[in-house]
Amino acid sequence: MNLNKVFLFGNLTRDPELKSLPSGIQVASFALATNRRTKRDGRWEDQAEFHNIVTFGKTAELVSQYLKKGSSLLVEGRIQTRSWEKDGHKNYRTEIIAERVQFGPRRDGGGGGAPRDTESAASSTTSKPAKEDSIEYPDEDINPEDIPF
Repeated sequence: MNLNKVFLFGNLTRDPELKSLPSGIQVASFALATNRRTKRDGRWEDQAEFHNIVTFGKTAELVSQYLKKGSSLLVEGRIQTRSWEKDGHKNYRTEIIAERVQFGPRRDGGGGGAPRDTESAASSTTSKPAKEDSIEYPDEDINPEDIPF
């Protein structure tokens, strides 16, 4: 048995970018920063990691509507590496395909995140994706080269 499951909690490093596939399905991409704290020579150091996140359908719309750079987010998904050739060079991109997301706490002072009354609705919507949101990628309907990022 194989397992490809990722859980990340971090902050967006840029505003989500929303685009549409040729089929009309919404796709949002953004980067998420996570930290790992380690002790080195008696001092604590933070090591940042940056993750490319992609989400589809209603979840993509909610993420792009309510989240901004600095917003906190819990992502559940899977790792996927896609490749393409451009100008004779093979390119690779490793991404987290978000299957579920949950908005983190809102920052005071307008740091992003959903309004409190919408946050719980958005979280419940994204924690159990609708049939259209549980798109497997790649799929016979979605060619990795069609993703507009």
